[in-house]
Amino acid sequence: MPEIETPRLRLRHFNLNDFDYLFRLYSDAEVMRYLSPRSREQTQASLSKHIKQWQQHNFGMWAVIHKETGTMIGRCGLGFLENTPEVELGYVFDKPYWNMGIATEASVATLKFGFWEVKLDRIVAIAHPENIASVRVIQKLGMKYKNNAHHYGHDVVYYALTHTEWQPDDSLYILKS
Repeated sequence: MPEIETPRLRLRHFNLNDFDYLFRLYSDAEVMRYLSPRSREQTQASLSKHIKQWQQHNFGMWAVIHKETGTMIGRCGLGFLENTPEVELGYVFDKPYWNMGIATEASVATLKFGFWEVKLDRIVAIAHPENIASVRVIQKLGMKYKNNAHHYGHDVVYYALTHTEWQPDDSLYILKS
């Protein structure tokens, strides 16, 4: 299964040993402010979904590891947008790694993987309008605002990017099998 390295990050597949970290992240009210904190059972279901998604579709969420420390700092990757066939970029990072460009770095790598390796034609992203940091990441990626929408029980802003619209930067991206 593929992994990705960027200058500061390693994106690898989740495994069952990641539960404790993921539960700590998903149960943090501040981290999950716009996504809703998750119980142990919901976290276990999410972890299983992350693992199965790769097996079924050859894409999914990665555990994001900070290369310098070897610490898992969040998750980033691709999944199906709720009740649609559309592929969505999603990410969640631990508070100490906010406002460092980490979400953008991991998201650029994810878009490259989605467009170059999976050969997707279009990737979407959603965010709560009040989640200014997430909206800025989406905009930095070159995604275009399309409309307001309702997903996962929340009103969101909906962005999209096609392979032909995408202007990848020259940042380092190493795909490992």
